[in-house]
Amino acid sequence: MLTTVNRVLLALTGLLLFGFGAAALAGALDLAERWGFNHPDGWSWRTPQDVLLTRTDRTQWRDEGWWWPVVIGVLAALVLLSLWWALAQLRRQRLSEVLVDSGDGVGAVLRGRAVEDVVTAEAEALSGIDRARIALEGSRTRPRARVRLLLAPHAQPADAVHRLRTEALEHARVSAGLEGLPSDVRLRAARHGAERVS
Repeated sequence: MLTTVNRVLLALTGLLLFGFGAAALAGALDLAERWGFNHPDGWSWRTPQDVLLTRTDRTQWRDEGWWWPVVIGVLAALVLLSLWWALAQLRRQRLSEVLVDSGDGVGAVLRGRAVEDVVTAEAEALSGIDRARIALEGSRTRPRARVRLLLAPHAQPADAVHRLRTEALEHARVSAGLEGLPSDVRLRAARHGAERVS
């Protein structure tokens, strides 16, 4: 959900900036006069000498009783939404625990960090994988694994992913008693110097 919120905010910010930039450019370059089109009614910035907000525009609502409560309310809502967004960015997305069905109706709890450490160690022991980073996400009963692999120069990516899926991730799924463990695997090749041939 956070990714969707970020994309929507980015799109809205981009549209707003584009709109204000286009309006400023049209007024500063006097495009209405040059290209022969009319501004909308109430548009105050028509020529390069005009200002965006006239003194009348800036002060017309000050004497109204509803003006200041609305301004303060909107600004307070913007501050709260900004704080929520900033805290959501900083919040850890990792899963703290995994619920294991022990068959007695009560269940057991595995620390998410312990599962990550075990899968990481097993993945790094596989041939062709130099380094692995595993993070569990999702819910306690339906975790997902986010995997980042650094492959050795001699590694075959298809073989490395197949062994990761059938060994390390499958062992974690079976030991935790999960029906499935969906995974997002991202690969990166290790840099190595050119070999000198004599």
